[in-house]
Amino acid sequence: MGSCGVLACGFTVFVALWVVRGAVEASPPCDFPAFYNFGDSNSDTGGISAAFDAIRAPYGESFFHKPVGRDSDGRLIVDFIAEQLKLPYLSAYLDSLGTSYRHGANFATGGSTIGKPNETIYQYGISPFYLEMQMAQFNQFKQRTADLYAQAKNPWERSKLPVQEEFSRALYTFDIGQNDLSMGFRKMTPDQLKPSLPDIVNQLASAVQNIYKKGGRSFWIHNTGPVGCLPVNFFYNHNPLPGDLDEGGCLKSQNEAAMEFNRILKEKIVKLRSKLPQAAITYVDVYAAKFELISNAKREGFTDSMTVCCGYHVDYTHVWCGFKGLGVNKTEVFGSSCKNPGTSISWDGVHYTEGANRWVASRILNGSLSDPPIPITQACHRH
Repeated sequence: MGSCGVLACGFTVFVALWVVRGAVEASPPCDFPAFYNFGDSNSDTGGISAAFDAIRAPYGESFFHKPVGRDSDGRLIVDFIAEQLKLPYLSAYLDSLGTSYRHGANFATGGSTIGKPNETIYQYGISPFYLEMQMAQFNQFKQRTADLYAQAKNPWERSKLPVQEEFSRALYTFDIGQNDLSMGFRKMTPDQLKPSLPDIVNQLASAVQNIYKKGGRSFWIHNTGPVGCLPVNFFYNHNPLPGDLDEGGCLKSQNEAAMEFNRILKEKIVKLRSKLPQAAITYVDVYAAKFELISNAKREGFTDSMTVCCGYHVDYTHVWCGFKGLGVNKTEVFGSSCKNPGTSISWDGVHYTEGANRWVASRILNGSLSDPPIPITQACHRH
């Protein structure tokens, strides 16, 4: 096959993008009646907190003014998705108290992986509810809510349940994969981990296919973020070698593994579009948004990206956010929050603040970092 010159190829890409953007502008909003989320702590709205120990204060303080099962001081990206779609915040599937599933459910749990985990929640916080289990829960949820809806005796009983005909019109969102990398880094080098990435991505693709078989047609899939930029990586490594860091001051080898995961995921999504002809699948480059924020923290109005808002972190002594422990002088300290979480990127060394989540959401929900480049409100349209 012949090659094209730089100008010709560039013009072809420009025309293709122009055609897609023209189609987007002509497309009506999707009016999703519900959305269903699968993921880890980046999008868990109360699952792991309901299943195990409840997340404690000061989590949730900035927006909800109390702990609400989220690993942040406030809202997560999935909450900003709900707002953008004009839908209620998602209830966690595992939280049975005071919940409504009329407009969707959240199967994400903190610590979840795509692949079957080889660690437990008691070791490193890895959830037993990996993606295959989340799929099993979704399948059961769909069947049982259908039965309950049919058996309901009045409108009030039905008001908390999804309408079965709306599963095909719902949006299905995924934000998972970070813990597969983190779990792998504890056992092997990033280079040793890379050969396992295609299998992990295939398992994510299988989840999409499962939902497609159940009638789902619209998918919004986040890639994984720059795990090498998490401040926790430097809690016990204060002086990394200059060659170990990338231009954002993050662990280069870990970020390269994340980018390789994302490359494989993007290729798999292209193949899924051919395999699932009625599906609209949007690939969302969350990595680019988060890395941009971290690399330009002060320009964007945040403090240094490696500063942790919540917890006690002095030298090599660390007390996690919301916990008590001994400080450097052996007196008891509490892992409290900083005075202004809104200017911090990292909430607790692993998770992002509401301010950072809002910033990232503003970059991804408009479609500027998506393939195809469509906003989330139009993610039901194939392009």
